[in-house]
Amino acid sequence: MPYETITLEVRDSVAFVTVNRPDKLNALNATVVTELASAADEIASRDEIAGAVITGEGPKSFVAGADIRELAPLAPFEAKAVALKGQEMCRKIETCGKPVVAAVNGFALGGGCELAMACHVRIASEKARFGQPEVKLGLIPGYGGTQRMPRLVGKGRALEIILSGRMVGAEEALKMGLVNKVVAPESVLEEAEKFLRGVLTMGPIAVRLAIEAVDQGFNMSLEDGLRLEADLFGLVAASEDKAEGTQAFLEKREPEFKGR
Repeated sequence: MPYETITLEVRDSVAFVTVNRPDKLNALNATVVTELASAADEIASRDEIAGAVITGEGPKSFVAGADIRELAPLAPFEAKAVALKGQEMCRKIETCGKPVVAAVNGFALGGGCELAMACHVRIASEKARFGQPEVKLGLIPGYGGTQRMPRLVGKGRALEIILSGRMVGAEEALKMGLVNKVVAPESVLEEAEKFLRGVLTMGPIAVRLAIEAVDQGFNMSLEDGLRLEADLFGLVAASEDKAEGTQAFLEKREPEFKGR
């Protein structure tokens, strides 16, 4: 479908989704949120797409937060609806069933940080900056920041970042577990694609179910999570990919996965 504020290009089974408002530092307005949700639906439903990289246009910003002009006049029920829409968009990315990597090329603040955290892996430029500065505006994070950040970096560290509203540099973000890797600015998109293409050499059904096991099991008790893992382990064992992968290992050759 045609988009106004993002681009979606598929190259050799990888969808490259770019938030394309560089004059606004790629800020998330209502249109961007709607179009990112539609892009997540495309990624999930199009068979030729095996995974995705999400980034921002230009050298300065991944996504520098929400569009404050849209937030300023919101009444309580309107604000809740905006938060729910942003949360739904992030959740669609998180649960699309295919690996999604954030190539964080600059500022990832507010909704931009929340978008990055909804991706499965985050590769950051050395110049990337992360933060949830909503308290400086008399707000709180609304697209999942109060929930995903504690799960990634721990409750105490998350509260310190959220309550202070400060920006976190790429190296600090790496040390606390907010990002997975830090690279030179000119390499961030290349490294994100390289990581993703490595994942795509694995069994696609196994990758999908591994994402599901981690996502659903994270908030379960250990016993329930282990039961979920065993169920999904049994399910993937019924796939042709499992037969091919194990046979290829025994025959000392590379597997040829078919996603079946």
